[in-house]
Amino acid sequence: MKEASMLTIASLFSLLLLTFHLTGDIIYGWEKGGLANLIGITLIGVVWLYGVLMFRERIPGYIITLLGGLVSLLVPYVHMSGKGVGVASRMSGHSGHFFFVWSLLALGVIGLFSAILSVRGLWSLRSPKEAG
Repeated sequence: MKEASMLTIASLFSLLLLTFHLTGDIIYGWEKGGLANLIGITLIGVVWLYGVLMFRERIPGYIITLLGGLVSLLVPYVHMSGKGVGVASRMSGHSGHFFFVWSLLALGVIGLFSAILSVRGLWSLRSPKEAG
C-alpha cells in the first residue's frame, strides 16, 4: 500500500477518534460542551479533512496531517498526566470508560504514525538539487 494512502486512512481515522473522544470529554464533564466546542471541532475538522483529501501528496496536505498527527499524539498525554484516566479518576465505573481509554491509546499510536508518514512525505518532496 502506498504511504500516501496509509496517511489518508490514518488521518481520517484520527479525526474520527478525535470526535469520539471529544464526545466522551463532554459526557464525562471534562469539557463544557458549548458553542465553542462545536465551532472549534468544526473548523479543525474541516481544515483537517480538506488537507487530507484535497491536498493529498502536496506540501500543505503533509503539513496539515503532520499538525493533526501531533495533536492526536498530544491528547493522550494531556489526559494521562496528573490523575490520569485509571481507577482513581472520576470516570471510573462509567460504562464507556473502556472505549474512552482505548480511544486515547489509539489516538496516540495513530497520531505518531501519521506524523512519521507526514515527515516522510515532506522529505520525499525535496527538490533533486537539495537532495544531492
